[in-house]
Amino acid sequence: MHRSRVYALLIDAPRDEADESVAFWSAALGARAEPYAPEPHFTDLHGALPGLVLAVQAVDDAPRFHLDIETDDVEAETARLVASGATPVTQWQECRVLRAPGGHLVCVLPVESAPEVFDAEAKTWP
Repeated sequence: MHRSRVYALLIDAPRDEADESVAFWSAALGARAEPYAPEPHFTDLHGALPGLVLAVQAVDDAPRFHLDIETDDVEAETARLVASGATPVTQWQECRVLRAPGGHLVCVLPVESAPEVFDAEAKTWP
């Protein structure tokens, strides 16, 4: 048995357009933009989506949106999503990148939120 929850919505922007994307989404959503120090290619947009992290991620790829799902068991959650139709794409650090039916990316990562938030909001899976 494991638990998981949607943790973040990421706005993936081509690296050379990421600063403009941060400025636009910050202004459009009334959010405070703050670089995420451990990973400089992420910029958090604080307060834009209550209960979720919203961030712009500079990527070497096409613009898109993707979800991050946090879990207390990355392997089990990855297996659950693959059984539901996702296709494994790659691994980045502890994160597993999957492609959902329809082509959208989903990242599965270890719990990032505060323990009380994860405990209150995570779904339990067999």
